[in-house]
Amino acid sequence: MKLAAVDIGSNAIRMQITNVNQYEGVISFKRVEYIRFPLRLGLDVFHNQRISEINRGKFIKLMQAFKILIDLYEADDYMACATSAMRESINGKEICEEVRQELGLKIHIIDGNEEAELINKSLTNYIDEKAYLHIDVGGGSTELNIYSNKEKIASKSFQIGSVRALEDKVAEPVWQSMETFIGRYVDKKSRITSIGTGGNINKIFELTKPRKNKVYLDLSKIESTLEYLESISFEERVNKLNLNHDRADVIIPAGKIYLAAMKAAASVKMVVPDLGLKDGIIQVLYERNKLKMPL
Repeated sequence: MKLAAVDIGSNAIRMQITNVNQYEGVISFKRVEYIRFPLRLGLDVFHNQRISEINRGKFIKLMQAFKILIDLYEADDYMACATSAMRESINGKEICEEVRQELGLKIHIIDGNEEAELINKSLTNYIDEKAYLHIDVGGGSTELNIYSNKEKIASKSFQIGSVRALEDKVAEPVWQSMETFIGRYVDKKSRITSIGTGGNINKIFELTKPRKNKVYLDLSKIESTLEYLESISFEERVNKLNLNHDRADVIIPAGKIYLAAMKAAASVKMVVPDLGLKDGIIQVLYERNKLKMPL
């Protein structure tokens, strides 16, 4: 069974096609296609509250390309979800309706809570009886989830994101609100472990050159990596570190968001699984189609 997920974010848009197999009673997921396209819708929306005509045209072309790939791979089911930029855009719903009518591709504009729930679907194997603070930083928003004894005890979305922070569009009270939320639900004496998801924390993790099989970062390592990134120019980040242009500018503000949340929780360690919204979407698609799989 093939499943397709489309994640329409504020800094980039991703598509993943996953093959789900069942053999001798064991279910396995194998990614067969992954595309990340750097269309920064958030830059339009956070400044002008609407998606520009230029980016509107690019977005529709990109959705057409994704629809063709979904059809070529003969995906059994798909789901396309749009997050912060699209939901805050004055013309977001109108653009999604145009895509539906012209291409037959349905896009769900989801709120912060729905986004957090979808991301959580992919974290099952990383949550045990300990206390965890899950931090997911996108281009336009940050989703926080707090776990204890495998149960989610609190969840909230904040208008703090890498593109929004880069453009200085995060109001100070929002930062304070995030710290207050964490302080309300986290016992700082509990040594809570953070879980970081999102492209920027994955890249920070990669830049630390971790030992084989290591899946976590110390707070001090995140701080030192950000200090190094700030000490070199944008051009050096692109050419020496081989970062994409649309990663090289947002990785620092994104990293500071992770740090702010960790420090508010007195967390000194972060697990960094290579997971995100697209993986949660795949899990939802599997759950609604698993009865159709051959035995």
